[in-house]
Amino acid sequence: MTLRQQNQHASEFRLPADVDWHMLDKSKFFLLGAALFSGVSATLYPVVVLKTRQQVMKTTTTSSSSPPSCTSLGLNILRREGVRGLYKGFTTSLTGTIPARALYMSTLEITKSSVGSLATKAGGMSEPAAAAVANGAAGLTASVAAQLVWTPIDVVSQRLMVQGGQGGLSTRYAGGLDAFKTIVRVDGLRGLYRGFGMSIITYAPSNALWWSSYCVTQRSVWMNLGYRGSNCGSEIQAAAPSSAVVVGVQGLSAACAGGVSALLTTPFDTIKTRLQVLGNEGGGRRPPTVMQTVQTLVQEGGWKACYRGLGARWASMSMSATTMITTYEFLKRLSTKAQE
Repeated sequence: MTLRQQNQHASEFRLPADVDWHMLDKSKFFLLGAALFSGVSATLYPVVVLKTRQQVMKTTTTSSSSPPSCTSLGLNILRREGVRGLYKGFTTSLTGTIPARALYMSTLEITKSSVGSLATKAGGMSEPAAAAVANGAAGLTASVAAQLVWTPIDVVSQRLMVQGGQGGLSTRYAGGLDAFKTIVRVDGLRGLYRGFGMSIITYAPSNALWWSSYCVTQRSVWMNLGYRGSNCGSEIQAAAPSSAVVVGVQGLSAACAGGVSALLTTPFDTIKTRLQVLGNEGGGRRPPTVMQTVQTLVQEGGWKACYRGLGARWASMSMSATTMITTYEFLKRLSTKAQE
């Protein structure tokens, strides 16, 4: 094969089982997506509860006791509150997750398709570069759009998560609706969007980084496995990979991308969680600013306090990324329109 043929072939590289937005049956996509991702959320929710409780725990640098590990914290919750303690706020979270996930998925796919086409046709980028840029832009845009729904849900559900724990909450809520009404009464609608800016700073770059990393990692793994696309008539055409191989490659790529994102964005997530959970606990005083929250964290445990919950968040993001992407790709294959 000549160098020109190789370059042409590389530019036409297409990942296995790649399903674009225009190929989807939208009604099936959203209906099945709500069911599948509700199951994923239920599975991973206890880890989110552990991460949230670790982030709001108050300690001091002079204290002889260090924050408990995820294992000891989880066992303590089970002893004191039972399994229900690991699912506090889940109903509220699930209620908001369904519309937020639908908004996220549609924004993601539309942006990915539009930016990808624009980058290759108008920008003159190669297909691999265009795919990485399109995935990054899609992750960024989808995250910003979804935070309009997710932030109020986070504020309410996280307050329910830490009830009964060492979180410093003085207010007790009867449920999600009571928490919603109380927050609006005390701080107005603005209270539901406490930490919105930090949410954007945390999740938008994280999503852009994750989707770009996922795209590049997956492409690299496929090529290292010897898969070279699906050019008809090409002398190096490879057989289509099995479903197990596809899921394995997607899961590995997602876990790698999730771990990197967790490491880089955990300090922002800790600050955001503190603002959302403790921001209205001042008894009428002005809620703390971002800088004041950082100063409090540093006073409690030094700069490493900003990485509280890193283990739980790393595990949560890696597991979430792996299950999310395999579920998402499976969902897209299930929702593909019948070929005429």
